[in-house]
Amino acid sequence: MTSRVEAAIDAARAEGRGAFVGYLPLGFPDLETSIEAAVTLAENGVDVIELGPPYSDPVMDGIVIQEATQAALAGGFRMRDTFTAVKAITSRVDVPVLVMTYWNPVVQYGIDRYADDLLAAGGAGLITPDITPDAAAEWIAASTRTGLDRVFLAAPTSTDERLGLIVGSSTGFVYTVSTMGITGERAQLDAAARSLVARLREHGAERACVGIGISTADQIAGVLDYADGAIVGTALVRALRDGGLDGLAETTRTLAAGTRGRAN
Repeated sequence: MTSRVEAAIDAARAEGRGAFVGYLPLGFPDLETSIEAAVTLAENGVDVIELGPPYSDPVMDGIVIQEATQAALAGGFRMRDTFTAVKAITSRVDVPVLVMTYWNPVVQYGIDRYADDLLAAGGAGLITPDITPDAAAEWIAASTRTGLDRVFLAAPTSTDERLGLIVGSSTGFVYTVSTMGITGERAQLDAAARSLVARLREHGAERACVGIGISTADQIAGVLDYADGAIVGTALVRALRDGGLDGLAETTRTLAAGTRGRAN
């Protein structure tokens, strides 16, 4: 059975373009605005929304996202606000919503309870950057039971054995890390991303989306030469920070143009 995330990627493909996955931190600059911001993404060309509950030790995030999540935590964000926000967003848009979360908060909340509450809120699944499939038996069971997507990360340094495990365990898509290191904008995306997607295809990956370092429409177009989707975070967070919801809408539309390929 095709999940909502898979259906969104397939629908983009049927339109002759790649999928645009847009990330924003929850609670930035405040909870209500972050809900409006996610709706803004959906209304301006994003195919899949990725929401990041703020975390006190965001090991994978660059400075722009770190500052936003620190502001959200300082503003009083709580774990339960994740489900409140997802429910508010999914009641207004049809775009599937994934939560990108570090694993410790899920364990503290209770894996089955988290899955049930996310499902009840209308969420589509989890992206889990710091847990590997071989350590995720409880989450794999909970997501199988609830039908939630489980998106694992693949890195250029992953062994073939590891890539096979990631492909076999992931649903929705495989989150393909374009560079080793933290998120942020790069003038030149690593060629490693292209070879990593090719390796994932060899292991049977039907949907691979590339993230980390993508910040322009042209970079999106370049990634979509070989991948099924492009994931953008920092550029969207900066647009929201500097230009509010209007600035976010404009940036989202500009980036979405890249999903149709390079300008001639």
